[in-house]
Order: sequence, then structure tokens, then C-alpha cells
Amino acid sequence: MSTNTEQHLEAGQENEGESHASIHDETIGHGNTPAAWTCVLIMIVGAAVSSVAYIMASYIGFFAGIAVMLVGLLVGFIMRKAGYGVNGSKLKNSSH
Repeated sequence: MSTNTEQHLEAGQENEGESHASIHDETIGHGNTPAAWTCVLIMIVGAAVSSVAYIMASYIGFFAGIAVMLVGLLVGFIMRKAGYGVNGSKLKNSSH
């Protein structure tokens, strides 16, 4: 009796290691950029400010949070134009 540790796979099947690696092999895209992350984080802060202000019945705080969310959109747009968005010039790998 010989013990064979190799897995026999049917045609078109990947082994467990390859399928696991392909799950985590994500290229930059679908919002996975510095511009998108910065935009979303700023907007989350603005939403938190607005939410707390709403509970406290503060109109000034509520609209200040809305303003912070709009600033987040603006920062994301500016960063995208500066090359930190999907396929941006700042995200290209250098050859050295």
C-alpha cells in the first residue's frame, strides 16, 4: 500500500489553495482606492456628527454634519482628479 498525498481533481477544478488565493487576489478597482477610502471615511464622520446632532435636536450640528459629508465628496473628487482614483497615475506600479 502506498500513500498518495496528491489530490486528484476533475477537469476544471482548482485545489483549495488556489481557490483561496483567487478570492483575495483583488486588483485596484470598485472603490478600492485612496480617493474612495478618504471620501467614505470623511462622510462617515459627517454622518456621525449629523446623527448625534439629530438626537440632540441641534439644527446647527445636523447641518454641520451634512456639510462635512459634502466636503467628503469634494475631497474624493479632487483626489480622483489628482490621480488617486481607479487607474490613477499615482497608483501605477513603477518598473524599478
